[in-house]
Amino acid sequence: MSRFGRGRGGWDEDEPRDIRVTDRRRIHLDDEGETNNAPVADVPSLKPTYVEELEARTRAAEQKVQEVQARFEQLRQQLQNETDETRRRLNKAADERALREKANFIEALLPVLDNLQRASEATESGASAEDVAEGVRRTTSSFENALIAAGVEPLESVGEPFNPELHDAVETAEVGPEDEGKVIEEYARGYRMGDRLLRAARVKVGRGSARAKAVE
Repeated sequence: MSRFGRGRGGWDEDEPRDIRVTDRRRIHLDDEGETNNAPVADVPSLKPTYVEELEARTRAAEQKVQEVQARFEQLRQQLQNETDETRRRLNKAADERALREKANFIEALLPVLDNLQRASEATESGASAEDVAEGVRRTTSSFENALIAAGVEPLESVGEPFNPELHDAVETAEVGPEDEGKVIEEYARGYRMGDRLLRAARVKVGRGSARAKAVE
């Protein structure tokens, strides 16, 4: 028989033990009978104060960066709009200027057309050769004046040293030593506008005689 008997404070180890456990936790039931184990108090923050301040500063800095980026995007879009508007105005002004210059050039050519019409009428009416020649001279003069007004400059070639950048030598001829390498005749006048060569002059260039070179 066990030393723990049925007396006070003991039990027989052969008999089943009946242990009662009392749960002292507070249990709240809602209206639907569900258990609600609500915390009694908020869990205190375990972060040091300086960490919380650093996080707050970081959030403030991120918000500031977003504001700056938004402002930058607004200014960039505004600048883009102003640039597009300026480009449109410049293109419009350039188109208007080109149209005015074209109109002025055509206006300067109208007297040339008038002289050509007069020369044609004089030829049909049986005018003298002298009158027709005078009409042609007037037409040529009017046309040259129109070109000069448009900024076109004729090139002076005869008597000038041959320049392959301005002259197109289509023929040569023997000349004396004083005219060797110079333009002695012009077949078609050359023209330029500012620094741009519109057309090279077609010229005849003087060359030294073969006899003179043999003597040398």
